[in-house]
Amino acid sequence: MSRRFPNEVDVLVVGGGPAGLATAIAARQRGLSVLVADGATPSIDKACGEGLMPDGVEALTRLGVRIVESQARAFCGIRFINGGQRAEARFPRGTAYGIRRTVLHRILAAHAASAGACLWWRTPVSGLCAEGALMAGELVRARWVVGADGAGSRVRRWARLDVHERKPIRVAARCHYRVAPWTDFMELHWGKHAQVYVTAVNDQEVCVAVISNKPRLRFDDVLAEFTELRGQLRDAERTSSARGGITVNRKLRRVYNENVALVGDASGGVDAITGEGLCLAFQQAPILADCLAAGDLPHYQAEHSKLMRRPLLMAQLMLLMAHHSRLRQRAMQVFESSARSFPAMLSMHVGVGSARDYVTNGISLGWQLLKA
Repeated sequence: MSRRFPNEVDVLVVGGGPAGLATAIAARQRGLSVLVADGATPSIDKACGEGLMPDGVEALTRLGVRIVESQARAFCGIRFINGGQRAEARFPRGTAYGIRRTVLHRILAAHAASAGACLWWRTPVSGLCAEGALMAGELVRARWVVGADGAGSRVRRWARLDVHERKPIRVAARCHYRVAPWTDFMELHWGKHAQVYVTAVNDQEVCVAVISNKPRLRFDDVLAEFTELRGQLRDAERTSSARGGITVNRKLRRVYNENVALVGDASGGVDAITGEGLCLAFQQAPILADCLAAGDLPHYQAEHSKLMRRPLLMAQLMLLMAHHSRLRQRAMQVFESSARSFPAMLSMHVGVGSARDYVTNGISLGWQLLKA
């Protein structure tokens, strides 16, 4: 049976992942009519570390979306493990959650639908035009088109926005294990050629995500490098198959063109080592919705650039640690010997503190590294 397309909507969101659904929710909160179109079938999965940092949870709360304990598992902070070196810190404020990507998608889709957004699954968008977009060969008129179709965004290419500072692409893979979590921290294990995130997503399951600069990443080969982690997972049943993807620092020159705007990974992103991808999308969505309602996309460009500064800086710092083992060892020595250094870095990571605090903490860490 053919689907009847609407005559016109205020906002057509291309891509029904978390970024697109968050944008739909925010736009509906501002009274805009919204259609979300995606060629996939829900729930949509993706390879990621499945951790929501406190600033991401706060951004979701502002959208009216709340995560409850039965849907996820809270964690209190971050732990770095580099061979025999360990450092950990609790978040300065807020709650973080590990949550299956499919569970998060169902929550967001249900909230967007209840907010009044039209969600059209198995409905790919095939192109843009001045009046809107083409779907199944028909024109859907839209005042605004939002590209929320991920890192490989076709909307970005169609809108001639695919100009960015090129950075090395890294690869990632994710798998789940049925095992009782052994810590209330999200763990980041550092290795010679890869990093591994471990995040508990419920009381009987952990998500293990590996990130590497080796293009032919094999999940089991990477885990073989991490003796302690391999012991924790010994005899644990895998509850999902390994799912792969790519990750990259990407900063676009522009995130809008005429009536088209980009959000989430389509608008640029930071390496998965930061765990900030979802948070950025949830912070961008209400700003974009405000600008769509006001008809002021240049303001979205300015605010988007501000949002990206800190995560890109943190990504560069963490990638330096990933690529230089001696620097990583020195940093870990500082974190172990100075009770304030790692909590200060974590505060910067989750956006707690002023620009002056970031400069002061950065200078302090740099000085301690020189002395280590």
